[in-house]
Amino acid sequence: MALILLRHTQPDIAEGICYGQSDLPLASDFEAQLQRLYETLPGFSRLYTSPLQRCHILAAHLSSARGIPVFVDPRLMEMNFGNWENQAWNDISRPELDAWADDFHHARPHGGESVANLSTRVRSFLADLPDLSEDTLIVCHAGIIRALLAEINAENAWQYKLNFGDWITLDEHELSALR
Repeated sequence: MALILLRHTQPDIAEGICYGQSDLPLASDFEAQLQRLYETLPGFSRLYTSPLQRCHILAAHLSSARGIPVFVDPRLMEMNFGNWENQAWNDISRPELDAWADDFHHARPHGGESVANLSTRVRSFLADLPDLSEDTLIVCHAGIIRALLAEINAENAWQYKLNFGDWITLDEHELSALR
């Protein structure tokens, strides 16, 4: 049994933009990114996805290719960054960024969700997962992956870097922290 956490492929947006729950289209090279995933992604028999199109479209293709249903769950959406959405990170005021850094888990200087709110959503999703006896793919976002890693007490979970279209696999031993 494994939990495979796949970050969505590249969305069609400039680098350096905060986009959280903004529903962005996929980059023009999506088909090439998808082909790489068809060739390299490990097997799975259950599939969940965020409803945002950068995840849902990818999950629909993988679902069709593997002949398994896809379950859409809004709790897998990226963090809501409120009035920071679609702003360049460099244009966000230094005092707002400092306020977030000073109380990373609870501050909401953007008016959206706190990291604690995001973590609560992730815990709720995990609690509702059926038994983890099947290999399960979750197509989601960097923030969701970091929150899941924090749930298993992974070191530096909130700083974890994962490229678009890459995944990590949590094995049975790591998942034991969830149950």
